[in-house]
Amino acid sequence: MMTALEGELLQAAVIRGKKEVFVQLPTAAGAESESRLEHWHELGQVQGQRLAVSTKSLRLYKRKDAFNQEFVDVIQEAGLIYLSGGDPHYLTESLIDTPVWDAIVRAWASGSSLMVCSAGAMALGSEIIAFRKSHATRGLSLLPTIQTIPHYDRFLGWLPDRVSAAIMRVREGINLIGIDENTALVRDRFDSSWRVWGEGKVHLLKSSETHSFLAGDEIDLT
Repeated sequence: MMTALEGELLQAAVIRGKKEVFVQLPTAAGAESESRLEHWHELGQVQGQRLAVSTKSLRLYKRKDAFNQEFVDVIQEAGLIYLSGGDPHYLTESLIDTPVWDAIVRAWASGSSLMVCSAGAMALGSEIIAFRKSHATRGLSLLPTIQTIPHYDRFLGWLPDRVSAAIMRVREGINLIGIDENTALVRDRFDSSWRVWGEGKVHLLKSSETHSFLAGDEIDLT
């Protein structure tokens, strides 16, 4: 489903001087079983084959792994860096204030495309919504004014009360975004302009009202 978007993002990075290399980090699933981790690696390899590019799926499962200089070197020139699903709190604690996270931020700032799903999307803000914890926890703060509810169309059915509570608690200056499955919110430039891509909708959630956007719509998240 996302192959076309990933190919677009990768080629945009190549135009900016990056290599045709797809780097996957399954770190958010680092506390899960070995079979689940292998599942993520297999998904990464298959997706790399679809993109017809060099693929590197890093075995970065714990915080100590995020100090590995080999991983830092691989990330720096990658055209597309992908953070897989799992636990957003575990992902943040594994990467924050480490050489690998610093390398990801530098690579993104210098032209690499960064793609995240599920836990990765939740972790990019300054705080992670507490669906399964008693309070919000810190995020990676790459996008400090955004909080994300991934799988929004499913979460609304699974945990409607918690979704409603998250909307009521959103702080001033924070954009709370719900992203449906098979849908992405894409930042084309280093400004506040975003566009919707995929089959579902992106929802800008506020206590007063919700605005929903379809594929091709632009959203200004200032």
